[in-house]
Amino acid sequence: MHLAYPAVLSALLFCTGLYGVLARRNAILVLMSVELMLNAVNLNLVAFDVWLSRAAKETLHSGQALTLFTIAIAAAEIGIGLAIVLAVHRNRGTADIDKLRDTAEGPEPEGPGTSAAEKAEAPA
Repeated sequence: MHLAYPAVLSALLFCTGLYGVLARRNAILVLMSVELMLNAVNLNLVAFDVWLSRAAKETLHSGQALTLFTIAIAAAEIGIGLAIVLAVHRNRGTADIDKLRDTAEGPEPEGPGTSAAEKAEAPA
């Protein structure tokens, strides 16, 4: 098999994952898109490892070893990320990223009882 086929498939998977990270509002779908991007990188690592092993007589298969390391890190990342998303969903009642960003900033102090000094001390 030629190197271009897995490279093109990897590029398409990575672009799909990047679109999912940039366009989605749900935190779980963003995590799934990050996993898709990591799998695209893993496919690229294995494809280039096989391609380079044909040129060299002695190979270390470092691309495949790095892929296993990446899979282990991705499993830990999705476990911790999902735990954080579930905890935030229990506390706030939503997994929408835009709504979570708004609630994290907090309300701005306004009104007739707010002095100029309190407005200056309020975080931006």
